[in-house]
Amino acid sequence: MNRAQLFEQIRKKNSYLCVGLDTDIQKIPKHLLSSDDPVFEFNKQIIDATHPYCVAYKPNIAFYEALGPKGWESLQKTLDYIPKDVFTIADAKRGDIGNTSSLYARAFFEQLNFDSLTVAPYMGEDSVKPFLHFENKWVILLAHTSNPGASDFQLIESVVTNRKLYEEVLLKSQQWATPDQLMFVVGATQAEKMQSIRALAPEHFFLVPGIGAQGGDLKMVSTFGMNKQCGLLVNSARAIIYASGEKDFATEAGKEAQRVADEMKIYLDQYC
Repeated sequence: MNRAQLFEQIRKKNSYLCVGLDTDIQKIPKHLLSSDDPVFEFNKQIIDATHPYCVAYKPNIAFYEALGPKGWESLQKTLDYIPKDVFTIADAKRGDIGNTSSLYARAFFEQLNFDSLTVAPYMGEDSVKPFLHFENKWVILLAHTSNPGASDFQLIESVVTNRKLYEEVLLKSQQWATPDQLMFVVGATQAEKMQSIRALAPEHFFLVPGIGAQGGDLKMVSTFGMNKQCGLLVNSARAIIYASGEKDFATEAGKEAQRVADEMKIYLDQYC
């Protein structure tokens, strides 16, 4: 999916919601465990309930890898079931020496056919470039994340430039790819920095995890992070997919997704 198609979906649905499919077999409703594939059955019902309100789905690959071959089967069936007009994100945080990155890229872009992949930038340009050789596929580079340990490295200042490490990532990586192929992960719990981060990458899309269960502020993220083409994919996982642990889980997930999308429409009308 290219940038124009993504923005078209945002406009069509009046939403920039990404639903995280962090499907934990230990948390899904018990009545699904008798299914042939409980993880896929859960995902299928979540997708049916939420796809009118979201423009992206983001399976966290760890939840599927942990189940071995059966988990990969569930992931593939989930991808095959997602409507083709919805953007897909492999939250895998890959990144290695060049020839290894090339194989990761083939796995996620050719075999699984994801639209995008989260990538760790720590090893630099040659570890990221192989992911950029695929038409209409996206790299979503970790920049400033929402986890408590983000400050361990991301806030370290360069004695040469006086910029923080995450700022160096934002600026340097823009030499490798255009806003048509490169996004950044910026945590919603960093909302107070969103304005300065947007100034460093004015045209790029940001994948913003951390609203909902992690406490990120959607209004602040939208006010300071939006650009002329929205420029945001805001992810919510637990607050939506686990809105209920009972047989009404899909219905409640749909209600929560609609609630978030309704709020997003307000900010789209204001700022985009």
